[in-house]
Amino acid sequence: MTGLLAIFLLVWFGSVCIYWLTTRYFRQSDVNRMRDRITEGPSSKKEKKAKVASNSPQLLASEDVKTGRVVLRVLRRFELNSRLERLVDQSGLKWRPARVVHTCLALFIAGAVIARWCSIPYVSAQLGIGLFVGMLPVLYIYRVRNRRLFKFEEQFPESLEFVARSMRAGHAFSVSLEMIYREFQEPLAGEMKRTFEEHNLGMPLDQALLKLAQRVPSLDVHFFVSAVLLQKRTGGNLAEILDKLAYLIRERFKLRGKIRAISAHGRMTGMALTTIPLAVATIMFYVNPGYVGFFIESSTGNIMAGAAVGLQVLGYLIIRKIVSIEV
Repeated sequence: MTGLLAIFLLVWFGSVCIYWLTTRYFRQSDVNRMRDRITEGPSSKKEKKAKVASNSPQLLASEDVKTGRVVLRVLRRFELNSRLERLVDQSGLKWRPARVVHTCLALFIAGAVIARWCSIPYVSAQLGIGLFVGMLPVLYIYRVRNRRLFKFEEQFPESLEFVARSMRAGHAFSVSLEMIYREFQEPLAGEMKRTFEEHNLGMPLDQALLKLAQRVPSLDVHFFVSAVLLQKRTGGNLAEILDKLAYLIRERFKLRGKIRAISAHGRMTGMALTTIPLAVATIMFYVNPGYVGFFIESSTGNIMAGAAVGLQVLGYLIIRKIVSIEV
């Protein structure tokens, strides 16, 4: 009797659970269907993803979270994700922060293994070579970024005069930005097109210009954004302001070229004084490894090597500070 009662209670409890889950499922599906009808959205997650991918314009591609989940978590933990994204965005490369970190780690391991395979003495030297090889993608990004920014600054004065002429002809400021994309080359055309598209898709002009100043960390661009925002609030002749700004930027370029020509001897001296000790140390690794081993194996040698490297870096920074004159 007790067994039959237990079976009855178990069946009754199972039936109640099944009924509750079934009604909950259908009620939730009805709510989702009604919400989709009201918002004119798709009825399934796959259709939602397809609709978002097809209809919503994405000016920036999102990060691949599945392939770089651990790396992105580490970057966000140390607040490096936004910095790396900004650096890659300024360089104009279509790379992702997680892929950059993966490439750096792979090159670090490959450089250390190749250094060990080439019978380079001392583990610290092998790790140093691996670290240098691993930093090559970041150095490449910096080089492409600087080259792109320099090319942008060269094209920028002419684009300001183009906008001024276009506004005198009767075009609006936003339309003039769109015309820059048709008349100029990269990287200026791409940045101006992106600014126009952001404004055309609903972003206020102030925010679109401020984002342009973030993507292009140039003093000339900051002057341009400040002039446009100030003219928008107080009024005035924007075409005349842009003409004067273009003239000022060209004069700054001339002065910068004269300064680089005068300070060329100092820059060459700094590079020579920095590379000669590195070349001598590399040659000594092969010519007399026992002599160089003192600076790696001995504690006194480590202190001497650390002091020498620190003074070398300090001297290079002092020379670089002397020859670099901001205009």
